[in-house]
Amino acid sequence: MSNDPSTPSGSPGDDGLPPEIARIFRDLNGGRDLPPQVVEQLKAMGIADADPGQVAAMTSQIKSMFTPGAMTKGVDVASATTAAREAAEDDDHEMGERERGLAEQAAHVASMWLDRVTDLEAPGLTGAALSRSEWIEETMPVWASLVDPVADGLSAAIRDSFTSRLQGPDAPDLQALGLPAGMDLSMLTQQLAPFVDTMASSLITGQTAEAVGALSSDTLTATEAGVPLLSGRVGLLPGNVAAFAEGLDVPLDEVWLHLAAREAARTRLFTAVPWIGPQILAAIQSYARGMAIDTDAIDAAVREVDPSDPSAIQEALTGGFLNPTPTAAQRAALAQLETWLALVEGWVDHVAASATADHLPHTAAMTETIRRRRATGGPAERTFSGLVGLELRPRRLRDAANLFAALEERVGASGRDGVWAHPDVAPTAADLDDVLGFVERVAADEGSGERSDLDDVLESILREADEGGSAAGGSDSSPGDR
Repeated sequence: MSNDPSTPSGSPGDDGLPPEIARIFRDLNGGRDLPPQVVEQLKAMGIADADPGQVAAMTSQIKSMFTPGAMTKGVDVASATTAAREAAEDDDHEMGERERGLAEQAAHVASMWLDRVTDLEAPGLTGAALSRSEWIEETMPVWASLVDPVADGLSAAIRDSFTSRLQGPDAPDLQALGLPAGMDLSMLTQQLAPFVDTMASSLITGQTAEAVGALSSDTLTATEAGVPLLSGRVGLLPGNVAAFAEGLDVPLDEVWLHLAAREAARTRLFTAVPWIGPQILAAIQSYARGMAIDTDAIDAAVREVDPSDPSAIQEALTGGFLNPTPTAAQRAALAQLETWLALVEGWVDHVAASATADHLPHTAAMTETIRRRRATGGPAERTFSGLVGLELRPRRLRDAANLFAALEERVGASGRDGVWAHPDVAPTAADLDDVLGFVERVAADEGSGERSDLDDVLESILREADEGGSAAGGSDSSPGDR
């Protein structure tokens, strides 16, 4: 590589690379020239043909990638939020006092109706009118946490591919390249690891922004996807609600109240049952963590598009770098996720319908409309599916709604809601297959006066906690003192 300081800035050196770029990579390689094949790979990315402005931008970006403390892994929440908001601004509008007042009133009325049909409480819930941009900003951290495992897998796949090319059976002949025999090229891959992580982060960040931006134009309420994205508030998106209502033969104010009742019920459930939200998030992350990356698709995409255009690479890889064949662990996570989503939406479906039946004349029609909407999904949901490899869809919503309706009829509203006391006693996928059998078991436990499964579970938890405290050598009290 040319070290001639007289080489004009941005002009190619003897190796065809701009000297600023060549110097950075030479420093990363311990002051040694890069192997010719690596130089050719960099040139293939369009670096040699970059103009001075592009060289300056690339130099700054590469330096930032290797700056200690710089963000190099996972979704860049700030960048994703900015990009998603920019994409949503065209059809978005700021919320005024009227929208905010309507959201607060709708949430207040819905909460009063829900108080009459469920003992689950969530004190202090308020209504919030959200623009698409506000929804994106408020929920992006949660979306990012769900996608981060995919970014980790993508980084690992790229690093593995690069390492195999340098160290595998097709590794270059070092002597033929003019390099000392026995030179450990793994040092180069280690030095480039932050670069690879940042490249994967950039790709995943862009796709996350696209997916969440698309969802923002479709979602009617803050947690309609069934994921605990917002806490402490009943969020509605008035612009999306108005567009949704245009296709219905239902007054707009009734649509508002029905959606507010559903969102208030869902938020109340996530608040009063603190374990269900984390269970759903954990199942999604577990599925995403097991995603296999299709390295052949990555290589093909890079070969087929202009490597100097990052947006073209991103577009080519959208939905195309995930291996569609789920592992056994993924299938288990997916089954659990579908059960949790069905139970949440089934409970919301039943409780919201019960709360609004005496107040809103189109409750039955609206309930069925929302069921169909949740069952079929839409383009925005498919965009997110391409990113994490799964659809956030409660496939057994009707079965779950029937289960909670049957429970209420047999053991009352308190017995119906009692199944949320602990995940070990909540309905399972098998219980959705045998609704009547589950209801009879719950009724038998309540009516017999005998110890229930819940009693056993809670006692076991308390006993383990006591034993843990004793093992720590902390307590002088005897069981009788407690």
